[in-house]
Amino acid sequence: MFDLPENLPIEATPFAFLLGQWQGTGVISYKHRLDPVTGQPIEYEFSQTVVFANNGENYVTYQSSAKLLDEAGTILPAELGFWRLARPAENGDHGPGLLPGEGELSIASRDDLEKLRTKHGGFDIEASILHPSGINEHYMGFIKGARVDMATGKGSSRSENSKEYSGAQRMYGLVEGALLWVWDIAALGNPITSHASARLEKIG
Repeated sequence: MFDLPENLPIEATPFAFLLGQWQGTGVISYKHRLDPVTGQPIEYEFSQTVVFANNGENYVTYQSSAKLLDEAGTILPAELGFWRLARPAENGDHGPGLLPGEGELSIASRDDLEKLRTKHGGFDIEASILHPSGINEHYMGFIKGARVDMATGKGSSRSENSKEYSGAQRMYGLVEGALLWVWDIAALGNPITSHASARLEKIG
């Protein structure tokens, strides 16, 4: 089980199992770069630190930093993001821009939150994840218990100077206290296929 942080907004409680700092290792491989001997995708081992946090608002922030486990400690692209329940925007929500919201939000109690629970027993979510290469992923999916499944959809974009990238799927799950994730991508002319995975332990 995991502890529910004090002062966590009701709307952010489905993400409680993710909150904290996580660290571990994983493997990267993709079909665009094959081993000349085996013909299989080349694998790279990497280390990663992920932080999920909440600042009192009705969303969770996401930060990832990673590097290869090679002699040079090659730095890999960082990620920044925001994860929240998927629901129509209300007058009480802040934005667009820096505009402050007006009035109270409709989700103020556990009963209010339960109204958003789907027939499958979880909650619909969305996540925006920004990459330094100019790619901005917008995911839609669901969270149920201690598992997240999501895929890119409407709203994802990339700059004209970024490498070709057309979609992705991610899964996160809490297994025996460790956070496991897998990430499949469609990029560089390839259909969606396995890209990376890792096992992270909570360190803070």
